Amino acid sequence: MTYAFSVPAADPAAAAAHFLARLGFETDVSDVYADLTARVPGLVVVDSRGPDAWAQGHLPDAVHLPTADIPARAAELVPPGSTVVTYCWGPGCNGSTRAALAFARLGYRVKEMLGGYEYWVREGLPVVTATGLTRRPADELTAPRTAISCDC
Repeated sequence: MTYAFSVPAADPAAAAAHFLARLGFETDVSDVYADLTARVPGLVVVDSRGPDAWAQGHLPDAVHLPTADIPARAAELVPPGSTVVTYCWGPGCNGSTRAALAFARLGYRVKEMLGGYEYWVREGLPVVTATGLTRRPADELTAPRTAISCDC
């Protein structure tokens, strides 16, 4: 039995609608890095982790707003009309999902960054720590060592 085809693939129109919808809700670390580097207007990247995690390291230009504080503090830290990208620790954590939901409920356009802080670091992208801006070498299981993205 071939399991990949035990359920037929969706028709092309349904597949296109599904994948387009996913891209409307999710982004990845390479795309966020490219948008931050290009200084895309109206983009606000929100780290939804707690203070100890933030202090350990965070994305450059990110706003620190733990999930529990979003309803009370979003308006003071995130301008109306912004597109918000939320992140938390990584794929094993749904904190960025909860944060994205909180922003959506407040009326913001929002996406969740797949992979979170873990994959940002594993892809060799810059982070801010107590000692300043730093980078680790890219993990070859997440990104080519010689490039920032997989060119997908």
